[in-house]
Amino acid sequence: MSFSDAIMAASAWIWTSPAWPSLTYDLERLAGPLGRARAEGGRLYGMAAAIGAHELALVQRDVWSGEAVATAAIEGETFDLASVRSSVARRLGINPEFVAAIPRNVEGLLDVMESAAAEWDSDLTEERLCRWHASLFPAGGTALRSMETGRYRSHADPMQIVSGPIGREVVHYEAPPSAAVRAEMHNFLDWFNRTRATPLDGILRAGLAHLWFETIHPFEDGNGRIGRAVVDMALAQDARLPTRLHCVSAELRRRQVAYYEALNQARRGTTDVTAWLEWFTNVFADSCQASAALINEALVRARFWAEHKHFALNARQRKVVNTMLEAGPGRFEGGVTQRKYVSMTGASPATSSRDITDLVSKGILVLGNAAGRSTYYNLAIAGWSWHPAG
Repeated sequence: MSFSDAIMAASAWIWTSPAWPSLTYDLERLAGPLGRARAEGGRLYGMAAAIGAHELALVQRDVWSGEAVATAAIEGETFDLASVRSSVARRLGINPEFVAAIPRNVEGLLDVMESAAAEWDSDLTEERLCRWHASLFPAGGTALRSMETGRYRSHADPMQIVSGPIGREVVHYEAPPSAAVRAEMHNFLDWFNRTRATPLDGILRAGLAHLWFETIHPFEDGNGRIGRAVVDMALAQDARLPTRLHCVSAELRRRQVAYYEALNQARRGTTDVTAWLEWFTNVFADSCQASAALINEALVRARFWAEHKHFALNARQRKVVNTMLEAGPGRFEGGVTQRKYVSMTGASPATSSRDITDLVSKGILVLGNAAGRSTYYNLAIAGWSWHPAG
């Protein structure tokens, strides 16, 4: 093979390889990352088993909401976190902090994510994927263009991922032609459903499934969101539980540039995808650590109420303290002020002042570092304080 031939072979799309779609990998090289991922996953599920049902539901609410916002953000969409949390809370049977009008596309994405995790024990089919796709685009497309929704792409133009200005575009990836999509997806779905009952490691299977699906790119748009839902389904099948505890999409969003680079590199050259699986497995392990941090916060909340159970609090005080607790360490911006207390409870300034003074006397709130009109209070929990800038 000449040097130019070698360069061409190295840059060829993976689906043009004679070995496609037989993806291979080096298990010995993956042993270390996979061992870490399994350890972090076991720790996460162990921690989840140690907290009460109510606190676990709050963790799942926060994870699911964060995942929805993250998977949309990867595609350039901005979702309002409070609205997403309101819908997720309703789906989990939790009283939402407020009832919001949820946009149809937000509800559609949550429908997809819910189906992926809750219906983990049923097959993934073309009909199901197309239903997911239609849910993502309830208006039949986007604000900028219409598209075929609820069906695989059929256009004759190449399906390309490009960047750069018109006339100087860079093609990062070109998927199989539309005429080949149905056959490609048949092979993928047959593999996905068949490997559920094989010794193939579930984390590696999730990584393989995501790469394979993203390589085919079967829809005109929405492939990333659906591909990450496929990951959710594969991980739920691995755990054999419908719960949502992994922050995989949030981790992918956090390292989005590396995510795209890892996918693009894996879709070129040979069908040896060891490097991709190593990268994906480390993402999974880090996502477990992020979820474990949320569970730690839940345990702090549980301990907090256990330590203060002998104090009688009125409904206003309990609402404010719960709101601060659920915000998490350092995330209740500015602490609680008398003005915020009035806004949150509807109480008069005088009643709010008495409530706050009572919470301070009981050791539940502590005075912040400011005075006068800037006076604010934090929860009496080490590391949970918010400090104003300057």
